[in-house]
Amino acid sequence: MLQKRIKVGLLGLGTVGSGVYRILTEGNTTLGEKAGVDLELKGILVRDPKRQRLVDVDASLLTTDPGTILGDEDIDIVVEVMGGEEPARSYIEEALRAGKQVVTANKEVMAKHGAELLQLARERGADLFFEASVAGGIPILRTLQESLAGEEVEAVYGIVNGTTNYILTAMDSKGLDFAEVLAEAQALGYAEADPTADIAGHDATRKLAILASLAFNIQVPLDQVHCAGIEEITAADIEAARELGYVIKLLAIARRDGERVEARVHPAFLPQGHPLAGVDGVYNAVLVEGRAVGTLMFYGAGAGQMPTGSAVVGDLIAAARNLRAGARGNNATGFAREGKIIPMEEVETRYYLRLRVAPEPGVLGTVTGCCGAEGVELASLDVKNWGKDSADLHIRTQRAKEKAFRRLLAALGREPQIYAVESAIPIEGEG
Repeated sequence: MLQKRIKVGLLGLGTVGSGVYRILTEGNTTLGEKAGVDLELKGILVRDPKRQRLVDVDASLLTTDPGTILGDEDIDIVVEVMGGEEPARSYIEEALRAGKQVVTANKEVMAKHGAELLQLARERGADLFFEASVAGGIPILRTLQESLAGEEVEAVYGIVNGTTNYILTAMDSKGLDFAEVLAEAQALGYAEADPTADIAGHDATRKLAILASLAFNIQVPLDQVHCAGIEEITAADIEAARELGYVIKLLAIARRDGERVEARVHPAFLPQGHPLAGVDGVYNAVLVEGRAVGTLMFYGAGAGQMPTGSAVVGDLIAAARNLRAGARGNNATGFAREGKIIPMEEVETRYYLRLRVAPEPGVLGTVTGCCGAEGVELASLDVKNWGKDSADLHIRTQRAKEKAFRRLLAALGREPQIYAVESAIPIEGEG
């Protein structure tokens, strides 16, 4: 045994940091046994030491000076749970340059800077662990890096944002519109006061960039991941999906196509019998498709103080084990080379369209003519609510490239008989 006690510095004591603190201090006698060494929390960086917190902490542990942790040669492992891009990225970099082991839950930093930070860790003989940056307590990242290291992963996709999943589930079960459910989610603490990162898809996009970078052992630039949120989903969309045998979920999807990868986040219709269709509320689930292993599903709490804290402490134990074994700098796979990302306009999928049209002869021919002209084949067309002033058309298409759908939407918008394209939502899970 090279070390009998390993000292830890914690950067941040918010929701996740409080969970980490609780797990480390609330009488879990097996942590040292699992790590093979005693873990001692030596310092905690906070913005305001006098602030009321979720946990009771010895005031002597608290500091507002990052240098007391990053510059302390006795601290072997730095745990970053501050969130946000800066100063978290700079602190991680400083810790790695000092040769310290680093554990982070920061999806924004890893999605934007993961490749360079992992390279720095290798150069400095340190490790960078980031299991908690995706899907909370679900052990998906190390599974991709280690358990599935011998697998040729073909696809990784799922529900990776609990806020949007809660909203869509509540819209479905209660028949409410988006704004009403969002307000409810904020009141219950499931959505932030500023929910933009969640509802606009940015949070899921960051997580998908990390997942895809590990699954395919490439660098997936965050700005090349297609992103669309759930702000435009209406109660009418939810009802239409139910009538057609679907549910609506915000999906994060990455698939390999030869040497290239598609990466996209958007709401989609899913068949009610699909494994992801029953993932409700704030829960997350990730499906991995491999050439040899087939399809695997990982399900659980995707966020929260204790689930995410558990993932952080799991990484902390892994870092401690590496130190004990003298295996520093033994980073796992991922972010290895520059990836070739398929532009969204080249991606093929099916679509659901809802049109409000003039209730007059020839309107169906106009719609089918536009579809034929743009090379989008129809799978079904249903007429609803044929009234004196307007009618609704519900359309499902066959698979076609995104650029063809965009041309179709533009063509429909030019037709005087087409009053509005009310919805255009991809359909997934049907081959």
